[in-house]
Amino acid sequence: MSFAIGVTLFALALLLSVAWHECGHMWAAQATGMKVRRYFVGFGPTIWSTRRGETEYGIKALPLGGFCDIAGMTPHEELAWDERERAMYKQKAWKRLVVLFAGPAQNFLLGFVLIIIVGLTFGLPNLNPGPTPATVGKTQCVSSTITIAGSDQTNSPCSGSGPAGAAGLLPGDDIVAINGQPVDQASDLTPVIRESTGPVALTVERDGQRLDLSMTPEPVTVTATKADGTTETQTYNMVGIAYDLPPGIIHYSGFAIIPGAIGFTGDLAVETWNALLSLPSKVGALWTAVTGGERALDTPVSVYGASVLGGQAVERGLWDLFWMLLISINFFLGLFNLIPLLPLDGGHMAIVGYEKARDTVRRWFGRAPGGAVDYYKLLPITYAAVVVMAGFMVLTLTADIVNPINPW
Repeated sequence: MSFAIGVTLFALALLLSVAWHECGHMWAAQATGMKVRRYFVGFGPTIWSTRRGETEYGIKALPLGGFCDIAGMTPHEELAWDERERAMYKQKAWKRLVVLFAGPAQNFLLGFVLIIIVGLTFGLPNLNPGPTPATVGKTQCVSSTITIAGSDQTNSPCSGSGPAGAAGLLPGDDIVAINGQPVDQASDLTPVIRESTGPVALTVERDGQRLDLSMTPEPVTVTATKADGTTETQTYNMVGIAYDLPPGIIHYSGFAIIPGAIGFTGDLAVETWNALLSLPSKVGALWTAVTGGERALDTPVSVYGASVLGGQAVERGLWDLFWMLLISINFFLGLFNLIPLLPLDGGHMAIVGYEKARDTVRRWFGRAPGGAVDYYKLLPITYAAVVVMAGFMVLTLTADIVNPINPW
């Protein structure tokens, strides 16, 4: 029952996110003197509508998004007599850019507000934890064999304190040198320990004092199963140190959330931008998932797949994950819509920029401004972009149905 509730709530939250995006376009258009004919949530047959002033507001039967109909978005629309001078394509460049950017800006704004709420309620994930310090979290025994298959790891039984514990290492010790070489982070220790042929010398700081310790690594046989089903076996030396990891969640209270939310927003924007740039490279991984291969955790998900993940989060009581998933999608929607391709907002913004730059150059040479860009000439590029985006959405949806992501 909780799963179904979670799926429904997440799907509704996505619908409201799109409606909020369209509110940005509508409010900006109205504020800059343009005429907004219609604002609807959903598509298809109209369920309910009302008219306020010159705008019709309503809800349609298919909850697959929403739209804001601004008079004269392109020069090819039929305009009523009272719309001709208010047509969007006739307005100053800055007004058009404000209206076009207002949609994605609403997604960013919604995401930021949710980040503050989540940060105060649950804490925020540490997206940029930095390197793991060479600080001992605990010592443990070392298994003689380790088997790795995908994300599953099986260690053979072991006992005792392990080499690190036997050498006298304690939780909280900071390792500052190994075999006389300075240590800045945990990764500085790993290659020396793995390749050692005998005891290694450690210098540690404990309670303000430096101690010299010696420990003898133990060999461990690691067998890993690759994605193609083949196995690889190697032997490494290990000592049984679990390091003190940077906090995965950072908690905030009071006004401390503001700088925390700003920093988190910047990190999330970078992560989202990198994910957007990597989309073309994910086609192969999605095809592999559709044709029976393993579904990678970093592959994109459709609206359906995201709703299922939201439902699973609610089912497990992970409301923080539910909201973080919604935040991530809002940032992705905002950045995706800024791509300079029609029919996206970024495509319309690119046309406005082109017209402004063109007219500026013409003015330098004493020539009159050029006319509005002919959108019909851009139809081949627009159709190509739509086909590619639709194909990617179908591939992602298919993968979510036949081979869904399982992060649990």
